[in-house]
Amino acid sequence: MPNSGGASPEPPEDDLTPLLDAAVEALGGQTRPGQIEMAKAVAAALDDRVHLLVQAGTGTGKSLAYLVPALSHHKRVVVATATLALQRQLYAHDLPRLATAITPLINREPAFALLKGRSNYVCLNKVEGGNAEDDAQDVLFDPLAVGKLGAEVLRVREWVEQTESGDRDDLSPGVSDRAWAQVSVSARECLGSKCQYFEDCFAEQAKELARAADVVVTNHALLAIAAMDSDVQVLPEHDAVIVDEAHELVNRVTSAATGELTKTAVERAHHRADKFVKEGTAANLAVATLDFTEALENTPEGRFQRGLPEEIGMALTALRDASRTALTELSKNKGGDLDMDGARKQARAACEGVHQVAERILEGAEQDVVWLERNEFKGVKNSTLKIAPLGIEHLLRFKMFARTPVVMTSATLKLGGDFTGVAGSVGLYGTERIELDFKPELPEEVYDAAVKLLREGDSDGEEFLDTVQDLPQHWRALDVGSPFDYPKQGILYVARHLDPPGRDGIREDQLDLLADLMDNAGGRALGLFSSMRAAQTAAEKLREKIDLPILCQGEDSLAELLRKFSEDPETCLFGTLSLWQGVNVPGSSLQLVVIDRIPFPRPDDPVSAARTEAVGRGGGNGFMAVSASHAALLLAQGAGRLIRAIDDKGVVAVLDSRLATKPYGSFLRASMPAFWQTDDTDRVLKSLRAIDAMAKTAEQN
Repeated sequence: MPNSGGASPEPPEDDLTPLLDAAVEALGGQTRPGQIEMAKAVAAALDDRVHLLVQAGTGTGKSLAYLVPALSHHKRVVVATATLALQRQLYAHDLPRLATAITPLINREPAFALLKGRSNYVCLNKVEGGNAEDDAQDVLFDPLAVGKLGAEVLRVREWVEQTESGDRDDLSPGVSDRAWAQVSVSARECLGSKCQYFEDCFAEQAKELARAADVVVTNHALLAIAAMDSDVQVLPEHDAVIVDEAHELVNRVTSAATGELTKTAVERAHHRADKFVKEGTAANLAVATLDFTEALENTPEGRFQRGLPEEIGMALTALRDASRTALTELSKNKGGDLDMDGARKQARAACEGVHQVAERILEGAEQDVVWLERNEFKGVKNSTLKIAPLGIEHLLRFKMFARTPVVMTSATLKLGGDFTGVAGSVGLYGTERIELDFKPELPEEVYDAAVKLLREGDSDGEEFLDTVQDLPQHWRALDVGSPFDYPKQGILYVARHLDPPGRDGIREDQLDLLADLMDNAGGRALGLFSSMRAAQTAAEKLREKIDLPILCQGEDSLAELLRKFSEDPETCLFGTLSLWQGVNVPGSSLQLVVIDRIPFPRPDDPVSAARTEAVGRGGGNGFMAVSASHAALLLAQGAGRLIRAIDDKGVVAVLDSRLATKPYGSFLRASMPAFWQTDDTDRVLKSLRAIDAMAKTAEQN
């Protein structure tokens, strides 16, 4: 979209190489050919206003390759990441050094800012006691937690006197979600400019800094909210979006677009609204709340494929109507008491959340998936009614890609060696792909609409979208490879001789092979398992089989487990999904990655099952489009934990023979790093012994 940040003169057209050289020197290291190639492609995409998908392997230096063009761009750019770790690295480490390094070359000092959702910042009104009584009642159901909760809230109040950001992630050690809820508000609950602390508000200060920045760092969730809700401007006006860790975008947007109703949420809405609405309205809401919670308990778990069960449907209708009436009354009779206004705002937000989800489920849109889910925590069973979009391609295409050029980058964007799958998942068609050197021209009416928007304003952007939504969304794709020599540095071993994994968990023959692999590697192993039960079982049994220290996820904080793992080469670490991505342990502490089975989504996952069926109805291969693609991304990420530096060597061992024997195996293997491949067990064990010997020699020296 043709919106921009602070008007800064566009730097003279020149090769980006001098800027990259200065940036690399500021951060240390060396400029790589892939990095230069990517930086030029990103700059061209921003200038030509086309979308770009870039696969950049580990070690390419992709952060610099997009930050340098973003900082030197003449309009504001939003950079969105999936993980907190990368946000921190970009904002606290990379951007300060880069901005200083390139300032003399672009004749201005680029500004940057970090922006998160409002609930990530401490609310001064809540800290000073606003709505404290109402919030305190929310935790009375768990008296044992009150003492710990009070101590945590007190610590936050002391921290507020010192912090400059008010950002939860700057609070160390952190506090529980329940404690943070006592000192923060959502966007719906915020008093806005009426708040007595508005001028000092941390969230407002972050927004103000973002409005003055050339580059704004945020997360996928906020990007999703900006795309879904055009009524609330959560991001400043911007000219382009860069999405790092882009393989996570679809999951993060799907999660943000998923609504849910629980007994706790509905009871909270009733409790908060009770004091502000008429007696009859409160009574109706109380009855609707009780009927809904009973319907939840009486309804079997699973996906609703043929409409809502009658009891759920009736209870939802009553809940929707009662919450709508409460909302109407909560919008009236506002007083001048800030504490009461804050409590009323909380009540309205709670009722609005219940009403929106109930109405969405009752509408029964064909493009949504509805199901009831049950889980157990500390012996207490909880039921949740959920609704998620069947697909988010159209949302992203028309609400994000139609508004601005978007650059997506990750080490894993090619599935089966092709960009088409990932492009399709975000709403870009294969027929819209153009060559890197082709510059399309937009029709004149698009420019006319853009100029009108800039001159007259168009708060929701609908006029602009009406103009562009039928136009092609041109996109380019680039794989800049990796500085690593994967065939010489790593081996992909598939245990073809093993029977395919069953439903009974990890088998004894798999454990025996895993023990041999770890023993010959001298430890140095990261075990990636399809379930926590499999990881725990493997850890328990292998501790009896081999004399190596084995850590398991859940036994300590993830940060502490990774510290212990990286410091002791003999130590092995087992875990599940959170270890498949983001683990960065270069050197001899990690020379064996073991994957117990192909990480297909669970067969009973409602959203995956519904998407598979939808692809099949359209004449496609639902298994390949959904399950195989999901597995391919995770396998690529998991295998990517092995080689993290130019001198790393090791083995990725997959204990699932289907990777070698099934027709889809070639698609999955083509999505992984290009390791040398084998199914020869003896050869792999010999290689592991040799790698271990070299590592020990290096450690002794």
